[in-house]
Amino acid sequence: MDIVNKIVTQLENGLYEQALEEVQKILKSGSNEEKFLVAEQIYKFGFISETKELIKQLLMDYPNEGELIILLAEILMEEGDEEAAILELEKISVADPSYPEALLLLADLFQMEGLYEVSEQKILKAKELLPNEVVIDFALGELYSEEGKFIEAIRCYEKVLEKEETVAGVNVNQRIADAMSAGGAFEEALRYYEKAIKERVELNTLFNYGFTALQAGFNQKAIEQFLQLKELDPEYFSLYMNLARAYEREEDLVKAYGVIKDGIKYDEFNKDLYFYGGKLALKTGNEDEAETMLREALALDPELIEAARTLNSLFILQERYGDVLEIISFVGVEEDPQFLWDEALAYQNLEEYSQALNSYERAYTFFKDTSDFLAHYGYFLMEEGNREKAVEVFSKLIKLEPDNEEFFSVWQRLSEDISSY
Repeated sequence: MDIVNKIVTQLENGLYEQALEEVQKILKSGSNEEKFLVAEQIYKFGFISETKELIKQLLMDYPNEGELIILLAEILMEEGDEEAAILELEKISVADPSYPEALLLLADLFQMEGLYEVSEQKILKAKELLPNEVVIDFALGELYSEEGKFIEAIRCYEKVLEKEETVAGVNVNQRIADAMSAGGAFEEALRYYEKAIKERVELNTLFNYGFTALQAGFNQKAIEQFLQLKELDPEYFSLYMNLARAYEREEDLVKAYGVIKDGIKYDEFNKDLYFYGGKLALKTGNEDEAETMLREALALDPELIEAARTLNSLFILQERYGDVLEIISFVGVEEDPQFLWDEALAYQNLEEYSQALNSYERAYTFFKDTSDFLAHYGYFLMEEGNREKAVEVFSKLIKLEPDNEEFFSVWQRLSEDISSY
């Protein structure tokens, strides 16, 4: 087996061209044992086409060898030819020692196609043959988890955990925690995340741990996990929004805003970071930075209507009515009825009364049962001398707020004025 050892050594030293030259010699004149051993080794290094050729040669002499068929099926799966992989795996007989493994591969293939019932049948058949095999219980847990059957998934993972804490490099405690978290059992999930982190610190586990702690209301615990994750990988973009939320819940708005600015350094085209940063800046009273953040969010996504609404609320507060109209023209008034109301207020304060009336009338369709809008509209109609329409609007206000003495007084005065004509 000197040639096999030679190829392995060359691959380990990065001498790929020389190794492939030796593989060609094996293809032409190597023994079946050499072909199989070389196929196993070069497959690990990603030489798919050469491995496939070796396996095909071996299958000419051993057409029913399950181990070879499985390796060929795995290659076909990597090539994206799932149908061919299924056809190959279905050739393996029940008596073949590789049959349970074939069933699990078939289950994976059917699961990828969304055929969960067929996948489950394959795994359960494998379990009948090997009832104590943890890999099968783990595969069943993975299937149930993907289906959203979290209780069933947890039961399977717990069976695995009785024997193994890691399967195929996957932390089983983490899987249980993820399933519990996805099922809404946040507090129960935390102790499994704690175990998973003690076994091995992984970025996704840290994030899920922090996110679940946040969901459960344990803000400080969430902050701890996100900060550790940030230290390990500052480019793990999802952490910034959630870490900021945790700080905000702890009423530390300065740190929350600082986290958002840090996140933008690494993820400068994330509209959600700018939008959330704008809202946090408003809460801290920094209106200039809020405007900058919100405008950037809107520039990145003109359909981010909530950012436009927040900007308009700020501009109305600041009496910047021209800017209100600028934002509305940018996003389009038809995108949200609120913009009709904002537009009416802007035109009214800019003393463009005919345009204000038009906007109020259009907005009325959407806000005819909203007290604040009706009050703005009603007083505007009064100022414009449209008493009859104003009476109609204030009569609706009285029905909505029967205890509001001011509305009743205005309605009564307007009614008397009309009746005196």
